[in-house]
Amino acid sequence: MKKLVAISIAAFLAASVFAQASKKTLVVYFSQPETLTAGKMTAEEDYSTVVVDGKVLGNVQYVAQLIQEEMKGDIFRIEPVTPYPMDHAKLEQVATKEKRENARPKIKAALPDISKYDTVFIGFPNWYADMPMIMYTFLDSVELSGKKVIPFVVSGGSGFSRTIETITKLEPNAAVEKNGLSVYRTRVDGVQGEVKAWLKKIGISK
Repeated sequence: MKKLVAISIAAFLAASVFAQASKKTLVVYFSQPETLTAGKMTAEEDYSTVVVDGKVLGNVQYVAQLIQEEMKGDIFRIEPVTPYPMDHAKLEQVATKEKRENARPKIKAALPDISKYDTVFIGFPNWYADMPMIMYTFLDSVELSGKKVIPFVVSGGSGFSRTIETITKLEPNAAVEKNGLSVYRTRVDGVQGEVKAWLKKIGISK
């Protein structure tokens, strides 16, 4: 009897380990740096970027990479078929036109197979109190039912606005985390500790 109990416990532990190992995480993000050149940036360029070891990254890109490193998951960058202009005034024109027309910009690369993942982080900048319209393209194109969906955003002070509610409405059968990570755009370079604390707070850190 004791031997059977020991075998049952061992089998349960092995199954638990396998279940944990089989759970996969994907970090999906859209980031729009307004320059790729370090030094002598305009205010708008500085707000949209962070420089790491001399390399310019988009601010959402940097946060996404931190999350991916902590979660040891996969990462996918959403990029449009037609690149957005880096000039701030021209970028605003394109972004506001897309929002006004409820556009769905085409995504350049093939999307990952979402069915392989249990948890999907979704990151974006706050553009005019909303997600960039290319994020709607992504959400229209994937099936997130049954997934844990965790948003994160970089903004100039507006935080998520109502984007978490929007994601929840668009993905009613997903478990959308209400306590997403909101990062102020001038504090991105020092956010590593905040990312770790947030992942621990929502009970998902590795």
